[in-house]
Amino acid sequence: MLHLHRRGLLGFTASALAGAAPTGALAAIGSEGLVEAAVARFAELPAQASCLVVTEHPTALWQVSHHPAARLFVGSAVKTFILAQFLREMEAGRLSEDQQMPINDAVRSVISPVFLNLSGTTQARAVLEAMIAHSDNTATDAVLAAVGATQVRALIREAGLQATQIPDSTRRLISYLAGAPEGVDLGWEGMQRLENSNLAGIGRPALNDHQTMASTAEDMVLWYRRALRGEFFQAPATLVEFKRIQAMADAGPYVVPADTVAYAKGGSIDWEDFHCLCLSGQMIVGTVPVTFCFTINWSGPNDGVPAIFQSSKSAVADVLWETARAAI
Repeated sequence: MLHLHRRGLLGFTASALAGAAPTGALAAIGSEGLVEAAVARFAELPAQASCLVVTEHPTALWQVSHHPAARLFVGSAVKTFILAQFLREMEAGRLSEDQQMPINDAVRSVISPVFLNLSGTTQARAVLEAMIAHSDNTATDAVLAAVGATQVRALIREAGLQATQIPDSTRRLISYLAGAPEGVDLGWEGMQRLENSNLAGIGRPALNDHQTMASTAEDMVLWYRRALRGEFFQAPATLVEFKRIQAMADAGPYVVPADTVAYAKGGSIDWEDFHCLCLSGQMIVGTVPVTFCFTINWSGPNDGVPAIFQSSKSAVADVLWETARAAI
């Protein structure tokens, strides 16, 4: 049976996070060593782990990392590039957030908590928000149909991200992983069949060179540092809209310190016995930007995923708490 899930961070409640915070959270202690120790604990997770945290303090830029150049599967974290390209097309006058976008079986995909059972049209603004806030794959394929994967890849090249790769669509990604030839979309009926079938080991690996969602911590941190400065947009209002929608992602508030502004996007997958968790973005501690990417890939039975998921969330929250303490 096809196992392809989106896993949110909602189980890690704000109250639980507050309880895990050190006494006097965010009190300045000026110790990057505690951040390094937290990263070392993240690196001990039973998975292939990669992270990079860059703190742009006014007096000095400092960073901590663990295998930041490792190319890993990052899942829906790549949707940040799709959002940015739509906003660039809007700046060029080719698209509008007010235009109606079709939601139907031509773009319907699995893991769509917003649009799975809906048909019709809706404002592009709502589709962009669903793609980021709820990681809705139907929304993602609707946006990709509007902007074109080729244009998104051109933006990735412009940003100098050599290890980052997006699929033609989430449906073509799933179709390829399930064994279809590259470029073939098995359609909505095919997605439904896959959810009720057993691939019996004939599926392709999620991390590949054809249809995948791949990046490195270095690429993702570079992207957010530049994008959140507005380097890829022409108008200040476009950057504001990019930030507004990125701030809606459900992952950030459950791992960054309470009341801290964050622009982020998570990603996950369970494909056969392969699993991924990723969170990348930026938080603002006072006036200090802290840009980060945490990714783990591992193989193992599905019943072991919840434990690793909880450990990963705790480890990421620990790193971000200690970074915030050291940043101010």
